Amino acid sequence: MISLSIREQREALEAHMLSPLAALSAAAVRERPEDSCPIRPAYQRDRDRILHSKPFRRLKHKTQVFIAPVGDHYRTRLTHTLEVTQISRTVARALRLNEDLAEAIGLGHDIGHAPFGHAGETALARIYPEHFRHNEQSRRIVEVIARDGKGMNLTYAVREGIYLHSKARRDIMTTAWGTASTLEGQVIKICDSVAYINHDIDDAIRADVLRPEDLPRECLDVLGHSHSQRINTMVADLIHANWWATGTGDPPDPPILAMSPPVLEATNALREFMFRNVYLNKAAKRDDEKVRFVIETLYAYFCAHLSALPEDLLRINQQRQEPAERAVVDYIAGMTDRYALEVFKRIFIPKTWGA
Repeated sequence: MISLSIREQREALEAHMLSPLAALSAAAVRERPEDSCPIRPAYQRDRDRILHSKPFRRLKHKTQVFIAPVGDHYRTRLTHTLEVTQISRTVARALRLNEDLAEAIGLGHDIGHAPFGHAGETALARIYPEHFRHNEQSRRIVEVIARDGKGMNLTYAVREGIYLHSKARRDIMTTAWGTASTLEGQVIKICDSVAYINHDIDDAIRADVLRPEDLPRECLDVLGHSHSQRINTMVADLIHANWWATGTGDPPDPPILAMSPPVLEATNALREFMFRNVYLNKAAKRDDEKVRFVIETLYAYFCAHLSALPEDLLRINQQRQEPAERAVVDYIAGMTDRYALEVFKRIFIPKTWGA
């Protein structure tokens, strides 16, 4: 009788239970070969590496939309990440895809976000010559910066899904970087939008930036008039419109997940409404210039005082022979909102005499 490890049993169960279009853990590939875990399949290990990392923990103090909101119920980058991950797991399970892979990508997809949300990302993109995008920084963290410059050595499917989750404003199905080769990676890209469109509506109403009656009725008539109804509509539509992903029926060519046309049209219209009335709203963006000033000032200071950077980032920078500005961007991008303000205050705000 052959005794299988727990990991091997799990891999055998995946092969038996999952869709033929799912990404199997046994086929996962890493950049650097390593011994298999006797208990956890590859994508579970990736999930744990992300979950237990310092960059992941810092997400709890990074802005989602509203900078430094007063109140305990506004989303942070961490709560957004958890909502994306759990919605994605629901879809992946229904379509018989690999939940572990979807979870790993979901937990890591925003790990490279700068402090102060998209205002911080925009500020860094303006001052760094090589351009800055949070999905690119997320991939850089897991491939280069983590584990003292060794990277997490995640599987290719997880790294690809993290990098390719971003999309263009005009359509949640588009992306400026490409489409994930795994259906699990595609699930994350869509569910990212499902999560933030709906929870940002909730936060905008809480912040008095929107009133419920401001929401476009033509969208609500399709998607639902409550938070839970809209998420349920989008998730159920994503499952039913892509039932082929379960292995039942012929997949499209190429096999790319999509919402049904009516739900996609309403979702895109609601997202565009959020851009016009929340993401680009003066009330929500009133501190953007302050964010820009803080980040630009910190960038200029650390470019002129490289010795003030953390030793590990300097060492990585020197080993890779990258421009010094790259280490400065890595440092600032890794800051939480409050730490960035703390560093700014320590460097530039005079201290009370005798304090």
